[in-house]
Amino acid sequence: MTFATTNPATGEVEKTFDAHTPDEIDAKLARALSGFDAMRTMGFTGRARLMRSAADLLDGETPDVARILTTEMGKTFAAAKGEVAKCALSLRWFADNVERLLADQRFDDHSYVRFEPLGPVLAIMPWNFPLWQVMRFAGPGLMAGNVGVLKHAANVPQSALYIEELFRRAGYPEGAFTTLLVSSSDVAPVIEDDRIVAVTLTGSERAGAAVAATAGRVLKKCVLELGGSDPFVVTRTADLERSAAVAVTARVQNNGQSCIAAKRFIVDAEVYDEWVERFVSGMAGLRVGDPMEPATDVGPLVTEAQRAEIAGQVDDARDKGATVACGGSMVAGPGWYYQPTVLLDVTTEMRVLTEEVFGPVATVERYADLDEAVRIANRTIYGLGSSIWTHDATERDRLVAGIQAGQVFVNSMVASSPELPFGGIKRSGYGRELSEMGVKEFCNAKSVREDPGTSIPSPGAAAE
Repeated sequence: MTFATTNPATGEVEKTFDAHTPDEIDAKLARALSGFDAMRTMGFTGRARLMRSAADLLDGETPDVARILTTEMGKTFAAAKGEVAKCALSLRWFADNVERLLADQRFDDHSYVRFEPLGPVLAIMPWNFPLWQVMRFAGPGLMAGNVGVLKHAANVPQSALYIEELFRRAGYPEGAFTTLLVSSSDVAPVIEDDRIVAVTLTGSERAGAAVAATAGRVLKKCVLELGGSDPFVVTRTADLERSAAVAVTARVQNNGQSCIAAKRFIVDAEVYDEWVERFVSGMAGLRVGDPMEPATDVGPLVTEAQRAEIAGQVDDARDKGATVACGGSMVAGPGWYYQPTVLLDVTTEMRVLTEEVFGPVATVERYADLDEAVRIANRTIYGLGSSIWTHDATERDRLVAGIQAGQVFVNSMVASSPELPFGGIKRSGYGRELSEMGVKEFCNAKSVREDPGTSIPSPGAAAE
C-alpha cells in the first residue's frame, strides 16, 4: 500500500510514500516503549525545554509547514499559517502550565494523589487539521511524560512525517514521538499490542465506534472526539449584523470541514427575515478558488468523494422541498470545489439535518420561543459545540443551561484553546482534550496514604 498527497485544488498526485512494513512497525513500537523510559524519568523542566524548542521550530518554519497543509487538504494558505501559529502557542502554554496542573493533590499531611504518565499512547488523527489535531494530544501528552504513536489520515502523509521529524529535531528522546504509515484496516493490531497503553481518536462516529470496540476488548483507555452538527442560535436581542457576519466565518472555516463549525442556524422568527438576508448575502459573496491565493475565502473540499457526499446531501434536501437561497452546485473545472450554500425550509426528513455536513453548506430554521430553540438545537445525535447570540441575560442563561453540548460560546463562534476542555457528549464522543482535564486523561491518579503513626525520615536525613 502507498500513501499519497493528492492536491485537492488540482486533483493531481504530488508525492507517494510506502506503508510501513510489519517489521518497521514493530521496531517503532519498541522505540516508543524505550522512549517512555526516558520521558517518564525526565523532569518537567526538561520536558518544557524540549516543547518550547518544538514551538520555536514551528514559528521558524511556518510558511513551509503551511504549504504542506494547504497542498494536502486544501485549506487556504492564510488558515494554514494560522493553524501552525496556534500549535506553537499551545505547545508553549502546556510547557508553562503542566507542572502546576500535575502537582500532587494533597488532602492532609498524610494523604495525597500523584499523577503519573501511562506510557505509549496511540493517536489516530484526521485530515482536516493535520497539525492542530495532533498537537492537541502531543502538547499535554508529552508534557505529562507519555510518548506518542501517530496513525494519521492516509491523505496527509507529509504532515504526519513532518510531525515526527519536528519532535526529533527539537531534541526529544528517540521514540518519544513516532509516526506509523499504516492503513485503517491495520490499526486494530496496533491498538491490541501490549506496548500501546491507551488510544485517542479524532474522527467520524463510525471510526470512533470501531476503535472503542477494539480498545474495549483489550481494556485500554480511550478518548474519542467525533462528529458535530453544531447549532448557532440567534435571538431577537442579538446584534444581527455581527452575528450574521460571524456566522459566515463559523460555517466556512476550513472550507466547512470542521467538527466545531456551525452547521445549523436557528433564528428567532421576529428577526428571521432580516438575519437570513444578511447571512445569505455574506455566503454568496465569498470567493471560491485557489487556496494559495490571498483573496480566496473558500478552497476545495479534501477529496472528490467528499465533494460528492456534500452534493448528495444538498440534492437530497432540494428534492425534498428545501429552498436553495444561494449556491447548491459544484464548481466546474479542476479541483474539488463546491459553492457556499444556504438551505431554507429544511425538514427532519432531509439528510442535512440528520447527518454531519462536512462542507460549506448551512441550514437555517426559525423558532417561536426559547423552548423551541432549545428543542431544535438538541434535535441531533451530536453534542460537540454550540454558539448562542443574545444581549439578554435571561435568554443567555436559558440557552446555556438547555443546550446539550460540550461547549457553549456566547456571542462568538466556537473555537478550541489550550486552557479550556475540548470534547462532546452523545455521539460526539467522550473524554476531553486540552486543559487540565486533557492533561490528566492519560495519567494514573495514584492515591498515597501514610500511617499517621509512622514516621519516615526524608531522603538524605542523617541517621541517628
